[in-house]
Amino acid sequence: MNTSLLLIYVFSVVALIVTPGPVVALIINTSLQAGSRRALWTAAGTNLASLILALLAVLILSGSFSVSPRLLSGISFFGCLFILHLAIQGLRSPPGQGTKAGRSRSGVGTGFLVGISNPKDIIFFVAFFPQFIHVADSFSASVAWLTGLWVLIDFVVLAGYIAVARQAFALKYRVGINRVACLVLLAVALIGLVHSGPALLG
Repeated sequence: MNTSLLLIYVFSVVALIVTPGPVVALIINTSLQAGSRRALWTAAGTNLASLILALLAVLILSGSFSVSPRLLSGISFFGCLFILHLAIQGLRSPPGQGTKAGRSRSGVGTGFLVGISNPKDIIFFVAFFPQFIHVADSFSASVAWLTGLWVLIDFVVLAGYIAVARQAFALKYRVGINRVACLVLLAVALIGLVHSGPALLG
């Protein structure tokens, strides 16, 4: 086991995951609107999506699988439509209240759909994993460590965001924080649609 390389990987993953994006915005919004339990289930859904994307990347790296760029664009396009729906519903909901759909929707399902909506993460994993593929003595052991640590760190970081969102300061300004989170989701959805739409049609 190459411990130093593994530590570099861990620090790199933490830095990547802690950076705010659509998943973090969704987790914060869910924590403020529906509580920690729903937010943790949502994080589990995004975790499942990350695991699937990482495993697909491993299959590509091993030469067992190939993915059509047009298929990735199609999944991304419809995923962005879902994120756009979440953002609009959140912005239209009364201040301090979650939407009816948001209260009833499965946390795991919502998290999974948002997480899987960017299948181009497969390309990221394909580019990222080879830099650390020598952490163990074999390819299978290395990808097991890399994938397992990614999923674990992902969940721990998101749980940290959930805990912070439930603090008194965050709850006091929940309306403003919720609006910012929804605007982040809106921006991500619109940018994603602009990029994936032409690729899908082309």
